[in-house]
Amino acid sequence: MTHAPAPFNILIVGQSGRLEAEAVLFAASLARACPGFPGRLIVAEPQPGPLWPGDPRISPGHRDLLEGFGAEIRPFQSRHFGAAYPNGNKIEGLAVLPPGEPFLFCDSDTLVLGDVSVLAPHLARPAASMRRSATWPREEVYWPGYGAIWRSLYDLFGLDFESSLDRSMPDEWWERYLYFNAGWFCGPDPARFHQHFLDMATRIRDDPPEALALQPLDPWLDQVALPLAIHALGGGRPGPELARLDGELTCHYRLFPLLYAREEDRVVAALEAAATPNAVKRVLKAHRPLQKMVYQGQGREVRALFDREALPAREADLRKAIRAAGYWMR
Repeated sequence: MTHAPAPFNILIVGQSGRLEAEAVLFAASLARACPGFPGRLIVAEPQPGPLWPGDPRISPGHRDLLEGFGAEIRPFQSRHFGAAYPNGNKIEGLAVLPPGEPFLFCDSDTLVLGDVSVLAPHLARPAASMRRSATWPREEVYWPGYGAIWRSLYDLFGLDFESSLDRSMPDEWWERYLYFNAGWFCGPDPARFHQHFLDMATRIRDDPPEALALQPLDPWLDQVALPLAIHALGGGRPGPELARLDGELTCHYRLFPLLYAREEDRVVAALEAAATPNAVKRVLKAHRPLQKMVYQGQGREVRALFDREALPAREADLRKAIRAAGYWMR
């Protein structure tokens, strides 16, 4: 006897501008790739207030599309971050999720490629994306080193530093230390996750340990606090089942020129299939990167510039090459 997949909630952030277009593409790709998804797609929407100088709410056309794809748009107030640190939306937005129900957060610049409902049994242990690079901490002339910086953060919150280490990696190599890309993360209870993530991020921002004196926290604050929150909740590096995110099941593409330059053919196909329906096109063509990359075909021109088997080793070099060819846009 087969059992239906257990439900869980997917959370993305949507707001005026680029994120509302990305949120529509996420919702459209989820509907195409996983039409029987048993959970809810919830869009956290920041509201006007003292931390937002303009109106961050989703525009009516995008709202209609999102709701047409079955998404629930839930407002939240920005009390700690707002426009000064938009990445904080993924921290504060967790408050809109029902407590005690498993969740998967995805950045809005993500496409769903497969049946994500199969992930349900694997969300009980908090984890996050390993599609990351050595972005933080930054090596400086007088810095104390990876170990000292990360240990100071674990000590700040009374956490066991030693149990977080990947001992297959050498001392002072960045991958030895628990570090994630915040493009996706998950857990069994968003309320507990939200409280830990928020408390840790605001404390690091407001009163960082001395070892962080030379370290930038913008835009890295969320990725500094995230491994600490996950470790405090008994989680850690994802197993092979969750590793299907960032590959078989989802793609965190980040920017459309990067998507066309480096991602697999099936990612390009998923983007164009999500963007093609007339109802979607009528709304999304107002976004310049989509108008140029998808609807005018410049993305295919970017793709023709690169051999996916021999891409530049560093993303910075890939961006530079796209910019030199005249195709860079955000």
